[in-house]
Amino acid sequence: MAENQQGYYENTQENFKHAYDLITTEQNHEELILMLKSGNIVQKQLAALKLDKISDEVEAQILIDNLTGQDGKVREAVSLKILEFMQKAELAKLFRVYLNYEIFLAAIIDINGNICRNIISALSNLKNDMEFCKLFTAELLSRTEKIANIIKDFDFQEGKYKVNKEVFKLYWYLETIFVFAEFADIEKLKTILNITKSINEYTIREKTAKILTLDFPDETLSEIREVLKNDTNYYVRRF
Repeated sequence: MAENQQGYYENTQENFKHAYDLITTEQNHEELILMLKSGNIVQKQLAALKLDKISDEVEAQILIDNLTGQDGKVREAVSLKILEFMQKAELAKLFRVYLNYEIFLAAIIDINGNICRNIISALSNLKNDMEFCKLFTAELLSRTEKIANIIKDFDFQEGKYKVNKEVFKLYWYLETIFVFAEFADIEKLKTILNITKSINEYTIREKTAKILTLDFPDETLSEIREVLKNDTNYYVRRF
């Protein structure tokens, strides 16, 4: 037991020293990209935070590839850097790789809410990329409808992990729909919001009401909005 504790202490000290050395040592751009591509958790996290530019779509892709399948510290650091870069028009264009819509769809429902928020904000800078937006929004609506149909039958009194996990995903899907609503198929949107307006979780109804503040010229959606204006929850009614 004592040996295990000693080994854990030594590993911790070694990891701390490694992280300290990385923080205090200057790395050039190529070294940071290499660390992002094939480094360990600490190297990838610090490389993402230290990176001050990307030169081409290849480097943008390396960042994107670290959004999924990595340790949470890496995913969050990468999401923050992607947001930073995509707020700059000259760099945002490097992320217009339409095949990445699947990765972004996974990132917007990451278990870490900060990652979801960062990527949604980042993607808002791609709204002039019609090819990406059409593919992304169509699949977003499809996934949202599927999970909404599952959640509507949940027993929320059970309070199980599965319920919370699925509601979390639907929450962020709806938040993303709000940003990309202009690209949404109106019939699919009506189907989704007609379900989510009645889900027994106020945060979902709140997101539904938020989407409807966009004032769609559609009678059904106007009726749903009126229903939510009389919701039992203040945070839903306020919209």
